[in-house]
Amino acid sequence: MSKLIITKMQIHSQERTVTALVEEGKVLELRLSSLEQEALLGSIYIGKVKNVSPNLDAAFVELSPGVTGYLPLSKELPYFTNPKKDNIVKAGDEVLVQVNREPLKSKAYNLTSNLSFTGKYLVLTSQRCQFSLSSKLNGEDRERLRKWLVPCMETEFGLIVRTNSKEAEKQEILAELEYLKKRWRRVIDICKGRTCYSLLEKASPFYIQAVRDVYGGTLEEIVTDISSIFTELREYLAEYQKEDTEKLRLYEDRLLSLNKLYSLERALDHAAKEKVWLPSGGFLMIQQTEAFVAVDVNTGKYTGKKKQQETYRKINLEAAREIAAQLRLRNLSGIILIDFINLERKEHQEELLNVFKKYLRRDPVHTVLVDMTKLNIVEVTRKKVRKSLAEEIGGK
Repeated sequence: MSKLIITKMQIHSQERTVTALVEEGKVLELRLSSLEQEALLGSIYIGKVKNVSPNLDAAFVELSPGVTGYLPLSKELPYFTNPKKDNIVKAGDEVLVQVNREPLKSKAYNLTSNLSFTGKYLVLTSQRCQFSLSSKLNGEDRERLRKWLVPCMETEFGLIVRTNSKEAEKQEILAELEYLKKRWRRVIDICKGRTCYSLLEKASPFYIQAVRDVYGGTLEEIVTDISSIFTELREYLAEYQKEDTEKLRLYEDRLLSLNKLYSLERALDHAAKEKVWLPSGGFLMIQQTEAFVAVDVNTGKYTGKKKQQETYRKINLEAAREIAAQLRLRNLSGIILIDFINLERKEHQEELLNVFKKYLRRDPVHTVLVDMTKLNIVEVTRKKVRKSLAEEIGGK
């Protein structure tokens, strides 16, 4: 069972709000409040097209003066606030967009015209009018949810059924669907009478998103020592997640802070280091570059007396588990290249890949083990959504 902790910490002399997902005493995920006053991720705006790049097949759209986002045009038809006959995007056009990725390193905000409205059980999409289910749902659950929801589909929207739906009753899921449809229709209706740069729907605070996104089937408790956030979460849960209302608790022990109780400072410190020790004495070296993340597995201080290949097999299996955990903890994304210790036997290589896939499937962020190259480098991709933890800590 897991606990969601919400507290404040001093990081580089600045107070930051932190959410931590803790399971069996181990911190699985850390999220920090953005240094900007408001995080834009998930917010919906009427933006103005600043310029169009035919080579990139994209438009650069201003959300507000000086704040620009990148809107790909190849897969989506922009939603013009003033309908056009030719649907060709030009500088000066006003379009409805949603921020779907924070700026990463030197890149701009990533925007989409496929508006998505996320609930605990479902995601409603405005352009990709398809029905899909989480790959983490088993066959029986998928069939049951399909029977409940497919008859409710309309041609104007699509639905993604989230893993959390597994634990929900039919009436809870259908009620959320109606709520998401109302949000979607409200945005479409009000955009016609709003001016450029208008914020049509503000994203929920990141700690509410954390509460919404955590898998309810394993959530034991939501704990915060911030009274204003406790009040806000209590109201949110009463309105949208009644089944989790009793899990919320205000922590009031002044002798031992939540930070100290759950060793959050130590978890942040470890997540900032390149070297990660394994139980056997081996270690990982994790380096985040501009283009990709590199992970090197080393034998280190391992002193096992077994045969060399068995030694390598043991360290690699330990490394697979720890790498999956570190990707999630550090929120590393994009292309990830892992140099495991070379295994000569084919069955050991296959075992490693199967075990690694099992650990990666536990990650709520879409993560794919692509392949092992001829040089025995394992390629993994992890969806980019938020900044990495290192970028958040450093305020980059």
